[in-house]
Amino acid sequence: MARQLDEQIAGRFPVGQRLRILDVGMGQGTQALRLARLGHQVTGVEQDATMIAAAHQALAGEPEGIRERVRLVQGDGRDTGVHFLPGSFDVVLCHGVLMYVEEPDPLVAGLARMLAPGGLLSLLVRNGDVLAMRPGLSGDWTGALAAFDTTAYRNRLGLDVRADRLSALTATLAGIAAPLHAWYGVRVFTDTAADDAEIPEDLQTLLAVEERAGRTDPYRGVAALLHLCGVRG
Repeated sequence: MARQLDEQIAGRFPVGQRLRILDVGMGQGTQALRLARLGHQVTGVEQDATMIAAAHQALAGEPEGIRERVRLVQGDGRDTGVHFLPGSFDVVLCHGVLMYVEEPDPLVAGLARMLAPGGLLSLLVRNGDVLAMRPGLSGDWTGALAAFDTTAYRNRLGLDVRADRLSALTATLAGIAAPLHAWYGVRVFTDTAADDAEIPEDLQTLLAVEERAGRTDPYRGVAALLHLCGVRG
């Protein structure tokens, strides 16, 4: 997914421009640090104390020049208006967060308000149109049957969460003046792999297949996750 994000950034901004990036729900800061290493000014927001402590620890191991480009804020992603002025960022990321939010529209609208004109909003969500795929491919026929008519599911952490449908999010983005510009599938073929599965010897080939499928119809439509990119008008 990093390649997809870099592709969208490269297509919107001049080469070498130092971007102001907001990463909401940054987890342990992997993406934030990657973007800071590329020269961007990154602000990470994370509510979970354990995750933000891990991000601080990872940041401490970076060279001073990179540390100076990263700001970490402990807080709820729904409170961006409390911490930042509207239009303060060129790029806003919200990856793997919406599934934990019961009503995502206010959060997405708040994120869009953080964008400067022409700014990029990057969302990574669970694909609500194909929730029967994982249980079906795993032979859980009862679970697959129950998944057809819902956007609720239980994730691998055992938490009851929700998924988003492409059509609904497309309408949401259009309604907040950050219409959908591009979308990709993520984890088309690898969603049923065990968390502790060994890394295959032909990893680069696997990644190339996933990358190709994630941007090709009809494969991207059955991906476990969707990567949506909206652009602020």
